[in-house]
Order: sequence, then structure tokens, then C-alpha cells
Amino acid sequence: MNATKKHLSYWLKDALAKEQPSEALPLLKNIQTDVLIVGGGYTGLWTAILHKQQAPNKKVTIIEKGLCGSGASGANGGCLLTWSSKYPTLKKLFGEQQAKWLVKESEQVVFEIERFCSEHNIDAQLFIKGSFYTATNSAQQGLMTPLVAELARLKINSWKPQDKATLAVKTGSEQNSEAYFSLAAGTVQPALLARGLRTVALSLGVDIFENTEMKSLHYGLPATVVTEHASIKAKQVVLAINAWMVDKFKAFKRSIVVVSSDMVITKPIPELLKKHGPEQGVSVVDSRIFVHYYRDTADGRLMLGKGGNRFSFANQVEPMFNQKTRYIALLTTAFNTLFPKLNISEFGDSWTGGSDRSVTGLPFFGNIKGQYNIFYGLGYSGNGVAQTRIGAKILTAMLLGNNEKWSSCGLAGGPRGYFPPEPFRWLGAMTVRNAVRRKEDAEDNEKKPLIVDKWLAKLAGAAGKADKL
Repeated sequence: MNATKKHLSYWLKDALAKEQPSEALPLLKNIQTDVLIVGGGYTGLWTAILHKQQAPNKKVTIIEKGLCGSGASGANGGCLLTWSSKYPTLKKLFGEQQAKWLVKESEQVVFEIERFCSEHNIDAQLFIKGSFYTATNSAQQGLMTPLVAELARLKINSWKPQDKATLAVKTGSEQNSEAYFSLAAGTVQPALLARGLRTVALSLGVDIFENTEMKSLHYGLPATVVTEHASIKAKQVVLAINAWMVDKFKAFKRSIVVVSSDMVITKPIPELLKKHGPEQGVSVVDSRIFVHYYRDTADGRLMLGKGGNRFSFANQVEPMFNQKTRYIALLTTAFNTLFPKLNISEFGDSWTGGSDRSVTGLPFFGNIKGQYNIFYGLGYSGNGVAQTRIGAKILTAMLLGNNEKWSSCGLAGGPRGYFPPEPFRWLGAMTVRNAVRRKEDAEDNEKKPLIVDKWLAKLAGAAGKADKL
């Protein structure tokens, strides 16, 4: 994919316009390297940076099929969220102490990213102003209470209930009838962050070749990656291509499902946002199964996204990226319901991005097919802006063999479960998605959902919705 010829996300168009980068030339000659990272998104860039910081004499190379940030890293909503709401799943999978540690690390990494951007002069429009987790109807109210109580028992709770009197202005919507707030969260212009990480990686001596797609990977010591114009011999390889893993490796075909997340953004409306909210720099996420999430921007726009609209048949990845959303009517209805006072009739832009949803809703890392010099990480499930730095800590520890705390953590054991084969996976996903929509439409109208829809919705992880943030 040549990203410059696609319908890019608003974020990446904005970032490239600010950066005015020189032409991204592909790799044209055979090379050798100590570590080859395939994929120039957050996972690959963070891994290259952390590796170079710990082993500056190692030669580290990144190849990227498009431009750095042209995948999910430059098309997501730009909300830095944590794993605190996923504590029940973490505990079920890894036990209480590991779950507690991962929650704390996921909150700490938000502030690590803030410090990193400050230290390296990355102007990524980063605001660490917190996140609101809201209820928009009576069925959603109280879902967060048991989780907050459990986190408080463990002394790791950062969520505080919000005063209803000021909730509408803080969150920007009178639809929000209940909310908890955590300061351990924020917003970022995601493509500016990706391009900023690219700049830092280059400054550390990382070689980056864009418009260079991996055509094939040949196992061995060294491993060989073949591109269109050249080949690369590498002592170690990191596969950081996320959803595209299903295109390259059949073994991962059932370990994730590729799900769309669709976004719209207004033209600049700074005075309206100053009057009606939300507070600058905060992210807001509701309690749906396929969530609504929104945030403002540094130039006074309002972005709204919604996950879980489209499930790719046979996990085809390309249709999920660098396209205008096909759900503009759905997003328009949601936007006008949440923000009627803004009176928006036309958006400045819209786009869609793909999320690599795992069975657990958590990423996983490991060695591919028993090849102990070839590593991978994927499955962020739409919650990876901050967590990719954690993924890079795991991958760097695996590469260097120097930090068992990370290399042997629960997330480093490969995929934990698989989805059914096609066509059953897609048919099942559509059945569940439609049931979720009917259930949540009924709840929005303060009606009782059909029992069958409630049952099917649980298959999407609806039980304990706080575990879906």
C-alpha cells in the first residue's frame, strides 16, 4: 500500500501537512541487521526506540509497507486509556497479583508517554487531562460500581464518581447521566505521535525504510525477509504489523477478528466547545458494548467515533483502513443525539480504521512457530495508544533476554483462544452485532430488550460492561 494514494485519516493528513516529509523511498539494496522490525506503527517504533536505548550498539532496522503511522497508529481516536476497566479479565486470565501489576503499569505508561514527548520535543497535541466513563441511559448506570469497589480494595483505584450538576459541561453532553473520572488518561493527535516517534527513532540511529512491504519471511539464523526490491538478513525479527498478521501468517487467521472503528470530525468550532464542553483534552467513553468515544482537538474540533460497526469477512484487512466511513448516517444520528446544541449538519471529515480484536480483548506476544529469533505482538483490540509502549517493553525484553518480569508476563504467552472458522465466525459476529444494536436501541428508549438479544449480547462480552472500556 502506498499510503499517499489512499483516503487517509484526518489525523495523518494533518500530520503530513505539518511535517512536509521528503519522499519516502523504499529499500533498494540487500542489507544485514541485528534486529529487523516489520511495521512502522506504535508497536514497531516504540520497540525500536526502547531497544536502541538499552542496546545502542545494536543495528536496528524498520520496514513499513506504507508510511509510518499509516495503519491503526494514525487512524485511531487518539484516546489514551488504561487497562483498569479490564481488571476482571486480567484477573481471570493471570491471577490477582499479575492483574493488579498490569493495571498499575497501564496507568503509569500514560505519564511515561507524556514525559517522553516532553523530553524529545514531540508536539503531538498531547493532553493528560483524564477520561470520563459515562452512562447514557438507566440500563448503563451502576455498571462501573463493582469494578471501582474491587480496584479500591486493591488500593489501585483512580476512578472518582462525578457530580451530576456539572457533568454535562465537563463531558459536553446532557445525555451522560452518570460518570466516573480518572486522571490517568488523555488525548493525543495519534498520527503526530507516530511521526514524532519516527523522528526520535531516526535520531537514535534506527534505519527506517517506508513503502517497503515484507513479501516473504524465511526462517533461520539469520532470518531473511524479502521485499519487492531487496532482501534483509536479520539475527532477530519482530513482526509488528498487528491486523496484517492474518494476511501474512495463516496461523493467526483465527486469533483475531478485524473490526472497524469509524470516526467523524467537525470543522473548527472552538467557541461552541468552550460554551458547551467537553473540557479540553479529556476523552469520554460511554458504556455501550460497541462504544461511542469522543474528544476535542487542539484546534477546536470535536471527534466522535464508534466501534464494532463492520466485521471483515475472512479477516480482510485493507478494506478497513484508509477509507471514508460507510456509517456516516449512524454516526450523524449518534452525534446529534449526544450534542444537539452544536447543531452540526456537515462534518469536516470522516474515516474508518481497523481494530485487531482478540478473544480476550487483550494483546498477546510470543515467538512465531517455535522460531526463537522471530517475535510478534498484536491483538490490542482498540485499546492500544498507550498499551503499545507496554507491548514494546515485552518485545524488547524478549529480544534482549534481560527482563523476565516483562518477557514472562501473562501477555507473553501467545493467543489465549481462537475464533470459529469462516463462515461461522462472520455469521456469528453479524448475529451478535445486530442483537447488540437492538438491545442498546431499546435501552436508549428506556425499554426492556428482548431476552434473546440480551443473551446474544453477552457473547460480545456485555456482562460487566466496565470490562469493555
